[in-house]
Amino acid sequence: MAVQIAPSILSADFARLADEAAAVAGVADWLHVDVMDNHFVPNLTLGAPVVAALHKAAALPLDCHLMIDNPDRWAVKYAEVGAGNVTFHAEAAADVVQTARSIRAAGARAGLAVKPGTDVESYLDVLGEFDMLLVMTVEPGFGGQEFLAAMLPKVARARKYLRDTGLPLWIQVDGGVTEATIEECARAGADVFVAGSAVYGAHDPAAAVSALRHRATVFAAEAQGSGR
Repeated sequence: MAVQIAPSILSADFARLADEAAAVAGVADWLHVDVMDNHFVPNLTLGAPVVAALHKAAALPLDCHLMIDNPDRWAVKYAEVGAGNVTFHAEAAADVVQTARSIRAAGARAGLAVKPGTDVESYLDVLGEFDMLLVMTVEPGFGGQEFLAAMLPKVARARKYLRDTGLPLWIQVDGGVTEATIEECARAGADVFVAGSAVYGAHDPAAAVSALRHRATVFAAEAQGSGR
């Protein structure tokens, strides 16, 4: 599957979200929106009304990452207000399969996220209900954290499972993704890359997205060629 780059607005200027979205339109694939409730993670960001406003203002499809309690109840709302992809955490959901089906029924893709301390093997048998697996490469809650390279074997195990079973899922990584770390993520098998500070901390966000895509594409091709 082709490399996808999803700049995270968690690192953008919240007072200028429409402008920040426009800065990467045409070069990025998704606009990554982190929704935090100050319960599942110790941070509070934005909710469905802001996602609805972004959907109207942004040219890019929205990739919503729900870091919230009780996603079984709330996830569908984000699909209804315009998110193209809604990812929720396995650790927070009571029924990951039913929640995924509800998201899809509402017209969005469904993603399953796992924190660094959660093993991916426990969820391999339900991945057929999803469009994407998000492997967190930092502890969720705050941008600008240091990349956890210890998560790469988890990415590789998930990619091997998908390759062996033929399931057409994306594997997304989120946290500490930069030009320096994206190559190992791609080599491990990731194909969707969330980057916050590396994009919105750059002088030219669009150029930063292009540079990330180039590096990821080169190393993803290398990984495919080696069968990793």
